[in-house]
Amino acid sequence: MQNTLLVGLSRQVVLERQMDVVANNLANINTNGFKAERSMFQEFLNTGAHEDNFPSPDRRVSFVQDRAAYHDFSSGPLDETKNPLDIAIDGSAFLVVQTPAGERYTRDGKLTINPQGQLVNASGYPVLGNSGPIVFQPTDRAINIAADGNVSVLEGTATIDSLRGKLRLVSFARPQSLEKQGGNLFAATNDPGAPDTKAVVRQGFVEKSNVNSVAEMSRMIAVTRSYQSVASLLQQEGDLQKTAIERLADVPA
Repeated sequence: MQNTLLVGLSRQVVLERQMDVVANNLANINTNGFKAERSMFQEFLNTGAHEDNFPSPDRRVSFVQDRAAYHDFSSGPLDETKNPLDIAIDGSAFLVVQTPAGERYTRDGKLTINPQGQLVNASGYPVLGNSGPIVFQPTDRAINIAADGNVSVLEGTATIDSLRGKLRLVSFARPQSLEKQGGNLFAATNDPGAPDTKAVVRQGFVEKSNVNSVAEMSRMIAVTRSYQSVASLLQQEGDLQKTAIERLADVPA
């Protein structure tokens, strides 16, 4: 009878983890460039008994194992803001930002200019171009970010564009190896990334979260119901064991 309790417990553990993933997705519905996570589960079979005094081989018991969570890198919807510093990336590329911990990668194109004239992301980290941070002059106006990532301005009263840099866009052969960190950033551990020349930059747009609120709410309800069903099963099994112990202990006079 212990097998029922152990299998049920394994299911509850992975359901708790799945609820954490779903809750995090729902919390980031309005986070620009956020990429949802999905849970991965697999069956785990315990080994059979090895003693010789069993009349027949034990049946292998099937448990649930929380294997991992993976990133959903599908594109989110584009929201037109008409802000010249807002950009969205059409493709699989990422922006590169400089943080105190090193280079990090993001799809959040809600950019601003800090007091030092640097182009920065929502967390205030400099956005890197091919030659380092992109820096504007106090007299720069009419900022234009081309489809290939070139950032140009009109300087002062000039009528000819001046180039301020080119956005550094990188993509990864193994994007699932990226490690999600705080601030809507990813860290590359095993895949250094490579320049992406196919991605298209769209100025005046931002990519919204790719979380489908209706689907995530449905998933949350399903997880909750599954957890309640398993809890009910475990309660019934506990009551069954209690009754069995009471009857076995009731020795006839």
